[in-house]
Amino acid sequence: MNHNFDQMTQRRGTDCTKWDCAPDDDMLPMWVADMDFITAPAVITALENRARQGIFGYVRVPSRFYAAIASWFNRRHSFTINPGHLLYTTGVVPALSAIVRALTQPGDKVIVQTPVYNCFFSSIRNQGCEIVTNALRRQDDTYVIDFADLEQKASDPQAKLLLLCNPHNPAGRVWQPDELTRIGEICLRHNVIVVADEIHCDLVQPGFRYTPFASINPEFMQNAITCMSPSKAFNLAGLQVAAIHTANDAMRQKIDKALNIHEVCEINPFAVEALIAAYNNGEAWLDDLNNYLHGNYQYLKAFFEEHLPAFPVTRLEGTYLVWVDCSAIAHSATDITRHLKLHEKLWVNEGTLYGEEGEHFIRLNIACPRERMITGLNKIKHAFTGGWVK
Repeated sequence: MNHNFDQMTQRRGTDCTKWDCAPDDDMLPMWVADMDFITAPAVITALENRARQGIFGYVRVPSRFYAAIASWFNRRHSFTINPGHLLYTTGVVPALSAIVRALTQPGDKVIVQTPVYNCFFSSIRNQGCEIVTNALRRQDDTYVIDFADLEQKASDPQAKLLLLCNPHNPAGRVWQPDELTRIGEICLRHNVIVVADEIHCDLVQPGFRYTPFASINPEFMQNAITCMSPSKAFNLAGLQVAAIHTANDAMRQKIDKALNIHEVCEINPFAVEALIAAYNNGEAWLDDLNNYLHGNYQYLKAFFEEHLPAFPVTRLEGTYLVWVDCSAIAHSATDITRHLKLHEKLWVNEGTLYGEEGEHFIRLNIACPRERMITGLNKIKHAFTGGWVK
């Protein structure tokens, strides 16, 4: 490994949401999906070069921006993208909100597969639409899709969209081609558009492979909208950049109009340069990152098996967010996270943020130096093996 992910970065005091929103100075944050790693050297160099220009006016997004996205997805994921089918925006969440606004009317239904990323809920509600849950089924140490339930929910004429999380946050699934195919066939059968949030697509554990939903076949391509960004894989969330892909001209025109209505149709010059540098020159760094994250996950898994065997860890296939079943103790997810924050100075996410199916679960962010993660694991061990849990 040529990059040092063990480096203990100091983020407190930098006006960082993850660290500086903590109520106490000694709080260890393992919550929001933001890594404690310095980004790829190529990105830093590109930003330094851009800063030296000294003028930061409005930016014209250049053709090399679109070319970098298309080249990356072709090289890494065998997904052929026409650069003309891309729109840019400030983030995946604004993209989702604009898409829901563009393609639904108030009162329409939007399907989500819970437990799922919590901003899905607000993007739907804020447009006056109804959330319909196709709850994932727990199976051994992972989750599977309830296809019979999805068929039923999609058959409702008011169901207009399915928000697909691929890879899935927080369940950690990297959906396989056969699963994506069944989703696509059901949605085509019932005229439901698939909106794929694929922001975690480059964060995949060894032995698993991300498949872009829209790449499965031409029919899916015409019925799909894909939201993508280097922000998770390269730790660029604060630069606010994302892209929306759809080969469907009519849908793209509607989404473009909604982006303008929402006024999320401009990105900053640093965002442009960061994306281009990440996708053109960040590949080796990303490979090292994924290897390091795999080591963190393996350590965490062994730690729970040895010290906390009553708390099953969901198999991590993608993302750096670990989903832990805490139902062995008679406390709600809210109580568990409150206790960890108050008594252990550890901040994690409560499972109910991601839907009622997340009750008794917590979500842990393991994208940090291993030493820091181990400190967090020992805090959980102290809480879960002490008198409080009885």
